[in-house]
Amino acid sequence: MPWDRNQMAERAAKELDDGMYVNLGIGIPTLVANYVGDKDITLQSENGMLGMGPFPIEGEEDPDLINAGKQTITELARTSYFDSAASFGMIRGGKIAAAILGAMEVSEKGDLANWMIPGKLVKGMGGAMDLVAGVGRVIVVMDHTSKHGESKVLKECTLPLTGKGVVDLIITNLCVLDVTHNGLHIVELADGVTREEVIAATEAKLV
Repeated sequence: MPWDRNQMAERAAKELDDGMYVNLGIGIPTLVANYVGDKDITLQSENGMLGMGPFPIEGEEDPDLINAGKQTITELARTSYFDSAASFGMIRGGKIAAAILGAMEVSEKGDLANWMIPGKLVKGMGGAMDLVAGVGRVIVVMDHTSKHGESKVLKECTLPLTGKGVVDLIITNLCVLDVTHNGLHIVELADGVTREEVIAATEAKLV
């Protein structure tokens, strides 16, 4: 069975180590906050929060506490708040170790397209371009194919790029792919998913 959204987020959380400062993008990446567990990870939201906790229990939501995706979250004892300028100073200054982002397309070279679809109304790029340029490691979490069954892991991205050669690891509902100089390397398969199924669902070169 392919991984669901929560299993993908849980797998992404395994990539994080104690002491890391990590930015979570909107969509599936926000779920990573629920799977940090006992690790000493500090989660940053670019709307001005350092030290995000997991999602709140139903009935205990605070509408003033939201992440970059406008979802209600919780704070920790060490949580701090600041303006957007300070937030992007952290990102542009190389203080954030990793970003976990969603994507519309990723290429075999690690190119990322995640901020717009021409002709469609989108909320804007948010902090994506700053994040891929400023953080130490970029992990993408997304479905392997579109709703129409078309591969989102491509030889070349067709949508406007967020960044070129910026993605280090791709986690999809089918597998985990390491981005290397030679192409994409399968490092893990979702339970019950075969290598042949991944190859069939992938336009990009797998090595």
